[in-house]
This record gives sequence, structure tokens and C-alpha cells, in this order.
Amino acid sequence: MNVIDGTATPAMSTGQLVNAYVQEARAEIIRYLRLPGFLLPTMLFPSVFYLMFGIVLAAHNSPDATRFLLASYGTFGVMAPGLFGFGVSLAIDREHGLLTLKRALPMPPAAYLVGKMCMAMMMAAVVSVLMLCLAHFVGGVQLGAGNIAAFFVTEVLGVLPFCSLGLLVGTLAKGQSAPGLVNLIYLPMAFLSGLWFPLSMMPKVLQALGPIWPAYHLDQLALSAIGMGQGGEWIHVLVLVGFTAVFLSLAARRLRRVG
Repeated sequence: MNVIDGTATPAMSTGQLVNAYVQEARAEIIRYLRLPGFLLPTMLFPSVFYLMFGIVLAAHNSPDATRFLLASYGTFGVMAPGLFGFGVSLAIDREHGLLTLKRALPMPPAAYLVGKMCMAMMMAAVVSVLMLCLAHFVGGVQLGAGNIAAFFVTEVLGVLPFCSLGLLVGTLAKGQSAPGLVNLIYLPMAFLSGLWFPLSMMPKVLQALGPIWPAYHLDQLALSAIGMGQGGEWIHVLVLVGFTAVFLSLAARRLRRVG
């Protein structure tokens, strides 16, 4: 039994607890499926970029360029659901009082965040499938079943560090300013991580900045997944786990203080 305001209320059973998480995740997914202004750019923006620069233009430079850029633009694509899906929506929900309402409901406190994570992972899965289809059917990239599975899992799980970063941004920004702040992080991170141009083509000062971004480490894992990695995969995994833990702890502390 739980005691709230001096009255006894029955604790949620395991089934009810699981159902609360499932229903919140379902609600978040349906919510974003009804927002074409978020859904279509998230899916099409990286796909169109990859088609233009990773297939049409890159194919004339190197036989492996299209395959190499699959990892880069795939990473670029899964950044958006985490950063925008968390950062912008959380800022708007806080500003409109929806987060306060969620806290007052008889639901697990973490269900709201888990629901958003499920939404972001679903979007990352869709983006990954689109990129793989473009690479295979348009770019002629040949990947084994193991490489395809490794790339898909890497990108879907790789959205989580950007969810935690987006969560932190959503606790700091107001609703109207959140999209601009997210873009100030999203686009420079993509450039400085070597997603648009290889780091070897950049000045040494910028090359040194690459490893400080989570996108760089996810890109390295994606390259390893398609057979073009340089080793050290566990280092990149540990760095991404560290990024996720730090951003989550900072965001949780901020939420406890200001809501």
C-alpha cells in the first residue's frame, strides 16, 4: 500500500506497471505520427542528403565512398529524433504545464521519458531502414546480413545519447527558443564530428575536436558495423555510455530543481 495525502492507495501490480509504460510509449508514438512537421523532415532530411552527396556525387570519387557515407549520414539521421524529439518537445511540455500534469497522474514517473525514448528509437529504426534501402537499391552497396543487422542495432541504440542530451536541452530552454538551441548543437556537432566531410580533410585544430562529440563515436561504431572501422569499438561504446549517463544525471538534477 502507498500512502498519499494521508489516504491509502493500492500499489500498482506488475502488470499494471508494465501496461503504464506500454500505453505511454504508444501515446508518444501516435502523437508524433500525427505531426508531419516533425515526422517528414526527420525521415527525409538525412535520406535526401545521402542520396545527393553520398550516392550521386560520391560515387564518382571512390568506389567505397557511398558505403563510407552510409555510416556518416546514418548517424546524422538518428541524431535528430533524440535531440528534437526530446529537446524541443520537453521544453514545450514544460512551458505548457503538460509535464506537471503528467507528474500528478497515477503513473510511473519514468514512463514519460521511456515513452519518448521508444518514439526516438522507432524513428531511428525507420531512418536506418531508409538509408540501408537507398544504399543497396540505389547506391549498389553490398552488405552481408551480419553487417546490416549490426548497422541497424548500432543506429537504433545510438539514438540514446542524443535523447539524454536533448533531455538536458529541454530542461534549459523555453519552448520557443528550444528549436534554435537544438540546431546550434545539431548542425555544428555533425560538421565537427566528420559526418559531412572526413576529419582528415579538416584543419588539425578541428580534427582534435572530433572525439569530444558523441556523434563522432557513434559514427566510428557505424563504420565498424559495415566493415570499415578502425578498431577500438569498446572505447567508443564506453564513451557513449559515459555521455548518456552524464547528460541524464545533469538533466535529472535540473528537473528536480526547476521542474
